[in-house]
Amino acid sequence: MQSLPSHAGRAQRASARLGAVAAGAAFAVLAAIAGTAQAQAYPAKPITWIVPFAAGGPTDALARSIAERVAREVGQSIVIDNSPGAGGTVGAAKAARAPADGYTQLVGHMGYMGAAPALYKKLPYDPVKDFAAVFRFPDTPMVLMVRKDHPAKDVRALVDYGRAHPGKLFLSNAGMGSTSHLVAAMFASAAGMKVALVPYKGAGPALIDVIGAQVDGMFDQTNTALPQIAESKVRALAVTSAVRVPQLKDVPTLAETVLPGFEAGTWYGLYAPRGTPPAALERLQQAYLKVMADKAFSARLSAQAIQLLPPEQYTGSALARHTEAEVARWKTVAAKAGISLD
Repeated sequence: MQSLPSHAGRAQRASARLGAVAAGAAFAVLAAIAGTAQAQAYPAKPITWIVPFAAGGPTDALARSIAERVAREVGQSIVIDNSPGAGGTVGAAKAARAPADGYTQLVGHMGYMGAAPALYKKLPYDPVKDFAAVFRFPDTPMVLMVRKDHPAKDVRALVDYGRAHPGKLFLSNAGMGSTSHLVAAMFASAAGMKVALVPYKGAGPALIDVIGAQVDGMFDQTNTALPQIAESKVRALAVTSAVRVPQLKDVPTLAETVLPGFEAGTWYGLYAPRGTPPAALERLQQAYLKVMADKAFSARLSAQAIQLLPPEQYTGSALARHTEAEVARWKTVAAKAGISLD
């Protein structure tokens, strides 16, 4: 009978351990439920998209158009943070340093997310290592425009002028390293010209000075160039795509005029700081894919000569592959064209 207290103590201790295990299991279940609910609740507050150019340019315009519709799908507003400077690298560096909590993303494009590593010896971020790709936007071709009173009536005349007057042909751009700068540099190199590339803090201000005849011309993206061309504020001489743009059917490509094989355009994508919760990335991607499946919205983009892509190319994984390929491609392009910003 002396052993009964010992057995009772062991039973009590075993019961306590079982209770602790049960409590721990219950806590784990509750934590999992809470985690799932939290993931489903994203986003719980407004989201910020960093656009590394001044308001009014093509990147800003396209970002705002898409952000408005993605915001409707996720049920929270998306705030555009215009952070211009150094061809977009200032805003990209800002995004790379942002908290990886799902509430800050970067609207990136060919210049600072593809070409920049080949142009700068010391870039304050890595387009591949410092970011997670969320989704890819449609692409936009570019158009070479000149002020409406420019004496060159076609591309050949402009090239002849540029060759005859080294450094006297002034082409504005959205900033050193921007798409408009890179395409202009490629154009000048391919045409054997020395031109003056004039940087601004965005395509909007650069275009204003073309309209105001402060510079000769610029390369701009179709979504902001078409209205200015339609109102005869500038004259379109050529497009950079492989084929003519339907909205500018009388404007030839550079390839069919003076530069056979020339092709360039702008690609865009949304990026988040590396380490952003996968659930947040997935939520944003699914919202965007639903937006791009809207035929009315797609038709509106097409009307601006924006080039739609197959649905599978809009995903984050597709953008990640494309970014890596572009970083590699631009090392060759920049070397061939002699483009460097250091």
